Amino acid sequence: MKARLLKRWDDLRSSYWFIPTLMSLAAIGLSFVTTAIDGHLGPDWIQRLDWLYGNRPDGARSLLSTVAGSMLGVAGVTFSVTIASVVYASGQYGPRLLTNFMQDTGNQVTLGTFIATFLYCLLVLRTVRSAGEATGDGPAGEIVGAFVPHVAVLTGLGLALASTAILIYFIHHTPESIHVSNVIAGIGQQLERRVETLFPERIGHGPAQGDASGDASESLPEDFFDEAVAVEAPATGYVQSLDTDAILTIACKHDLIFRLTYRPGDFVSRDEPLLLAWPADRVGAEVREQVQRSFAWGPHRTALQDVRFLIDELVEIAARALSPGVNDPFTAVSCMDWLGSALKRVAQRDIPSPERRDAEGTLRVLAEPTTFAEFCGLCFDQLRPYAAADRNAALHMLKVLGEVSGRTSDPERRAVLRAQADRLLSSVEDALSTEADQALFRERYRVIAGLLSNDAAYDAVVAEHDWLGGTA
Repeated sequence: MKARLLKRWDDLRSSYWFIPTLMSLAAIGLSFVTTAIDGHLGPDWIQRLDWLYGNRPDGARSLLSTVAGSMLGVAGVTFSVTIASVVYASGQYGPRLLTNFMQDTGNQVTLGTFIATFLYCLLVLRTVRSAGEATGDGPAGEIVGAFVPHVAVLTGLGLALASTAILIYFIHHTPESIHVSNVIAGIGQQLERRVETLFPERIGHGPAQGDASGDASESLPEDFFDEAVAVEAPATGYVQSLDTDAILTIACKHDLIFRLTYRPGDFVSRDEPLLLAWPADRVGAEVREQVQRSFAWGPHRTALQDVRFLIDELVEIAARALSPGVNDPFTAVSCMDWLGSALKRVAQRDIPSPERRDAEGTLRVLAEPTTFAEFCGLCFDQLRPYAAADRNAALHMLKVLGEVSGRTSDPERRAVLRAQADRLLSSVEDALSTEADQALFRERYRVIAGLLSNDAAYDAVVAEHDWLGGTA
């Protein structure tokens, strides 16, 4: 249930109707509150305040009508500008970035402010009465005196001023939000936050392990795969979130062992096994239903629990920038900087054991973790063919590999980085046509190769070569 609630909340955050709807409801409530205050205070209170000017019925109607009409027009223009900027950004940087712009709180609040102000003025307008107007309560109507809701009108004027400030903010915010550097920085910062919260993700109690890729299934009972039963997916789509606490709780409650086969970001077809459960005789309809409710899926990937999706977004922007039609290596360099920053954080973290045990030490869940090698592969393997053909991008990718090596002394992780540097060298020798560029790359490659083979050499190498690390 928690996984699906998280998915619903993420969907609401990615919509253009949720915040405007809440603000509109608040405006409706505010209109009733302010008119009720006016009814309680009566019409004479404003005459005791010399610095406030009261409105006559015609003036109040004109003011409220003007504000309401202008707000509706501005809201339409704002919506058009927002859609145009979203279409431009998704076409320029990649369609998978559409969700990032849909989650822009500034655009949502801007639309909500204009719509809420319009509704507020419209509802207050109906309460303004001139002297001698019929209320319509009786068969022929009851003739009453004039009524001008001064508090409500002043509040509407305040909302109009606030809407003007919001419009100024929106004019500044729209071009800023589609600036490529801000787009990349937003994804990079979100990636760093996800690394902090989701990597490594621990289920139950399990010791940290290295990056060695052994067969984790050896810890399962010998007859696990012969007797385990699959819990199938009830629908087709991408796994968007997984309630790991619920999975462990179910396994402990029913004395089961689970082997997860999918994780957030994976595509699962209907009736494919979400996980394998052992022993089979304890897996009833209740257990199946509880396990299925622990997963949430949808038609597309999200960054809710999928760090790989954020990496793919940065790689996509960099690959588009390095395409022959765009030829913008500096955008690709910026993407590599943020990928390198995330890798530095991953390099300093332990990889959890695939074995997740309960408080008594009993194996309950087998969940393959995302290794450091996999993170490096996601960052560099897809981008290497594009970067290798561009001198600036290739040199910067090599620089990022060297800087990441300064954050870890683990020999296995340094071997992963060395393998990435070797593959990049091979690709550059095939892709770069200028011998001078290849010679420069080989020279810097030798520096990085020596750096990766000596744990204590990083500071000395950075001080000797100004292209590595900072330029100070």
